[in-house]
Amino acid sequence: MRYDVVVVGGGHAGIEASIAAARLGARVALALPHPDRIGVMPCNPAIGGPGKSQLVFELQALGGVMGELADATAIHARTLNASKGPAVQSLRVQNERDGYASAARELVETTPGVELLRGEVAAAEVRDGAVAGVRLTDGRVASAPAVVLCTGTFLAGVVWYGKKRREAGRQGEAPARHLSSSLRESGHRLLRFKTGTPPRIRADSVDFSVLDVVSADDPPGSFSGRPGPRAAETPTWLTHTTEATHALIAENLSQSAMYGGEIDSQGPRYCPSIEDKVVKFRDKDRHLLFVEPDGVRTSEVYLQGFSSSMPPILQDDMIRTLPGFELAEIQRYAYAVEYDALDPTQLDVTLMSKRLPGLFSAGQINGTSGYEEAAAQGLVAGVNAARWAGGEEPVTVRRDQGYLGVLLDDLVRWGIDEPYRMLTSRNEYRLLHRQDNADERLVEVGHAWGLVSDERRDAALRSKGRVHAEAERLERVRYGGDSGAKLLRRPNTDYRDVVARVGPSETQLSADEMRRVEILVRYASYIERSEKQLSARAAYERLELRGVEFEAVPSLSNEGREMLRRGRPATLGAAQRLRGVRDSDVTALLVHLKRRGPVSRETPRAG
Repeated sequence: MRYDVVVVGGGHAGIEASIAAARLGARVALALPHPDRIGVMPCNPAIGGPGKSQLVFELQALGGVMGELADATAIHARTLNASKGPAVQSLRVQNERDGYASAARELVETTPGVELLRGEVAAAEVRDGAVAGVRLTDGRVASAPAVVLCTGTFLAGVVWYGKKRREAGRQGEAPARHLSSSLRESGHRLLRFKTGTPPRIRADSVDFSVLDVVSADDPPGSFSGRPGPRAAETPTWLTHTTEATHALIAENLSQSAMYGGEIDSQGPRYCPSIEDKVVKFRDKDRHLLFVEPDGVRTSEVYLQGFSSSMPPILQDDMIRTLPGFELAEIQRYAYAVEYDALDPTQLDVTLMSKRLPGLFSAGQINGTSGYEEAAAQGLVAGVNAARWAGGEEPVTVRRDQGYLGVLLDDLVRWGIDEPYRMLTSRNEYRLLHRQDNADERLVEVGHAWGLVSDERRDAALRSKGRVHAEAERLERVRYGGDSGAKLLRRPNTDYRDVVARVGPSETQLSADEMRRVEILVRYASYIERSEKQLSARAAYERLELRGVEFEAVPSLSNEGREMLRRGRPATLGAAQRLRGVRDSDVTALLVHLKRRGPVSRETPRAG
């Protein structure tokens, strides 16, 4: 069996990787034990949220598929942080769980160039120091010059229900039993992480009349510009823990797999279990919980914020301390899962291994947490795997271009000691990298990669032109002595109010374009300041460090020299972001580069 690219795993990373590689002309094998599990959402069936929606909008701009799948199967769409600034406003879409998986499977199976290969991958095949395909547990070999590992939580996975453990990648599915050994044999360092999921409750056992209703936006937002037909159809609800919940957990902490000593691997700081919340936030007498449907045709609701590794019998008692859940019945119990992950500092920003050329990885195997982070990596890995197989130069997204660039940079430059979750606070350029302008920033990149059509790129550029032209017009036109832009910056004034006074644009704008005009005008001074800061920092990104012997650079601190030796940053900008590299070290490198030879006229001055 010969292919150009083998993708291992059919989760969100594997979906993006296989489709992207195939659309670039590669012959792709998608290897997994159970093709019917493609696109399964083992945790909350929702896409987006702070830091995550920005990734999905960027995926959409680059030619990915997650946004379209989310919109097509949406049952509740709402913009979070709507009362705050545009830098942190984030769309979150609740999905029909089974519908999302079904749509994902259909898309994968109908993508020309993708072939499903059923079986468990046991090892990477290596020839002449590079990957040459994969070997399955039944002895079959799928030959390929590029392999993308998208194994999620399956590498040596162990699931915990209280003190009871079973080998599994997630509930009801066997782990990847052999691949960890193969990775170690090829020189890779592995980490051990954990994550968890809340219980699913029988919807007909919940008293929704006492819960607070959270309605969808009307009209609903979307990632693709095409809201799903049911995106405002279903509400979600709120409940909370009580003193009885906290007391029950505190009395039985020894029964928890994590607090009872069975699990010592590192879990996600920003998605703690309910046991973690009770222990670490003792001053809080309640924790907010979101009650979200798994779909309009399923009998389950998902209790977001209540992940646990307590035994099932205790989980029954715990949920019945919650308002509205006094008679609730659990349909699927919460559990924790431990799994192996690659140390991502062994990758470069194309997500190819530095240890084994041709081997790429994406998603939770790289130590991240979340569907969106996985899908974003899957796209980059799939594109680069196809390019590697075709003998083309690699591509990536830089930190100054978007959240995807921040994700890649954080992983491979700094490394991680816990599951990584994207947050808006991680992005120093967040005002420039908003979800509303993802097309403006990245659609031409996606077009250059070959994933975005001429028509879509041209439409995005025309839209950008209309928005910026209208923002400039509002700076010029006047009403009663004030410019239209000044009027728009007044409180409780929107775009339609202003054009009613100064007159409409010559070209008709969509509702989305009107909103983008409002952002450009209202935040003009902040955006300009951020763009100047970005421009100054971008100069460092253009200064390459390839060939620099850090031992020979005078005035470097000992710690800085060691961190540079370990990280081998490609540019001065990447060096600046390494932990342990001081401003004085950056200045020393800059002086060294100037002395070594000609540099760009855009090079910033030392000091």
